[in-house]
Amino acid sequence: MSKSVEIFDIGRIPYREAWDLQRRLQKQLIDQKLRFRAAPEEGKPVSDSLLFVEHPHVYTLGKSGDAGHLLKSAAELNEIEAEFIENDRGGDITYHGPGQIVGYPILDLDRHFTDVHKYLRYLEEVIIKTCSDFGIKAGRIDGLTGVWVGQQKICAMGIRCSRWVTMHGFALNVSTDLSYFDHIVPCGISDKKVSGLSELAGRSLDITEVKERIAVHFANQFGAHAVSGKTLSDLKQKLSGSVAVSG
Repeated sequence: MSKSVEIFDIGRIPYREAWDLQRRLQKQLIDQKLRFRAAPEEGKPVSDSLLFVEHPHVYTLGKSGDAGHLLKSAAELNEIEAEFIENDRGGDITYHGPGQIVGYPILDLDRHFTDVHKYLRYLEEVIIKTCSDFGIKAGRIDGLTGVWVGQQKICAMGIRCSRWVTMHGFALNVSTDLSYFDHIVPCGISDKKVSGLSELAGRSLDITEVKERIAVHFANQFGAHAVSGKTLSDLKQKLSGSVAVSG
């Protein structure tokens, strides 16, 4: 049976709201996976998901990160309309904001491969191919996670995996206000710069078009059929259990 991944474009929402949606999707996928293993005749597990979101200005710190890499006080963050949130992903501190595509894959790696490092390389490859579509030669730097153009980071990554079901994901700068990165040590790396796809392309890029290319490469990379055109309303239906798509 072919695998499928539902692509939900849920727009701009606060970080905590998206985090809650991810946790609920992850729990739903884990619960249905375990139920299906125990009683296959009761139905098939729901499909994998990929959420596209944008966030209002927010700095997030992974569970292994250093809070000292945030260079602003709470009062100063308020002045720039940003908040600071500690979360449960891997990695250090990063920034999310308007003009940045944040992708949250909720995948059952039992359907693909049970190797977290390979999973991160697959996510990197998706972004590398997307950058190539817009004339940008991107790649990796040995020992560092994410996608780079020369010595400039264009896409940060940090994930969490439970019972081989993933959450969190990647953040690709497209038309992001890069000045917000000046208030942190991005990903805890002090000797590298951050850039964006539009800046490197030398033109303003359509963020919707970039998401479409990511979706294509994501489905191809994971050997899945993409079910696109899904909204926040569709996602809430899925979480309510009223929609179940076989994977």
